[in-house]
Amino acid sequence: MNKAELAGVLANKCGVTKKQAEDVLDCLTSTIIDTIKTGGEVTLTGFGTFSARIRKGRIGVNPQDPSKPLNIKPTKVVKFKAGKTLKDALKASQTTEAPAPAPAPPVAVPAPEPPAEYKQPEVPMEMPEEKPETTPTE
Repeated sequence: MNKAELAGVLANKCGVTKKQAEDVLDCLTSTIIDTIKTGGEVTLTGFGTFSARIRKGRIGVNPQDPSKPLNIKPTKVVKFKAGKTLKDALKASQTTEAPAPAPAPPVAVPAPEPPAEYKQPEVPMEMPEEKPETTPTE
């Protein structure tokens, strides 16, 4: 679902025009962006929390020349943590869907016989003789 489709669904559910729904979406996204840029976080109870965090720098690999290391700088990234209501809704949708069919059991295929020149002759194994137990004498 893209932004225009979301605005259409909101317009139908809330009884407003599509233009009003688009304006509300624009206002919501700009408010979330401005809050995160200043270091704050936005919590929509039950849905989730938007916040920013710093991903630490690291040494990577240059894909054009894998022998040369590449220094990747720390950067600010968006973090979203799903809320309980959203998680529960996703879990409930998993149980109502038809379960995936179980994979077919593997078919046992006998190993091919090696050619006769590779077979080793069978040699009967001899068991070592058991010695009777002796008790130590003093």
